[in-house]
Amino acid sequence: MARINLRPWREELRAERQKQFISVLLGMLIISAGAGFLWHRYVEGSIEYQVQRNNFVRNEIAQLEKQIKEIQELKKRRAELIERMKVIQDLQGRRPVIVRVFDELVKTNPDGVYFTSLSKVGEVLEIKGVGESNSRISSLMRRLDESAWFKEPNLTSVKALQDNESKSSFDMTIKQEAPIDESKKEGGA
Repeated sequence: MARINLRPWREELRAERQKQFISVLLGMLIISAGAGFLWHRYVEGSIEYQVQRNNFVRNEIAQLEKQIKEIQELKKRRAELIERMKVIQDLQGRRPVIVRVFDELVKTNPDGVYFTSLSKVGEVLEIKGVGESNSRISSLMRRLDESAWFKEPNLTSVKALQDNESKSSFDMTIKQEAPIDESKKEGGA
């Protein structure tokens, strides 16, 4: 049998396989480095995009907060204006009241009774006057009690006048109230 030395051929095959392994390994390293670089760029891009979105949201929130403050200021101003309007409406509504009070005083005042002084503190009227008799003063009290504009008449003093014993001076207080409008009463019920 002939002896053939296959060793150099095996060594050449092994060297070639080792070169192929190193080149495949280098190729894989290059591909892995490229994939790693691309992944890094993708993650950085995602982070940058999210930062931009976060900044946009912060800017929008700041604008909305500014608008909310403006709305609150407008609501506050509106409430102040409504309060002013109510005060003006109350004043407008009360303007004819004093005329009605004097008109009602004239209507409830019986003959023979004269007012000498009239003052008002809050909703209480203080009346000083002279009556020809105690029955006329009593009549005044009844009429005031029946009036829709007055309530709780209170006679504080009655004194006979020195120069004329049939006449008496009197002091009284009554509370003023606005009459309840029947149309409002029915509409509210």
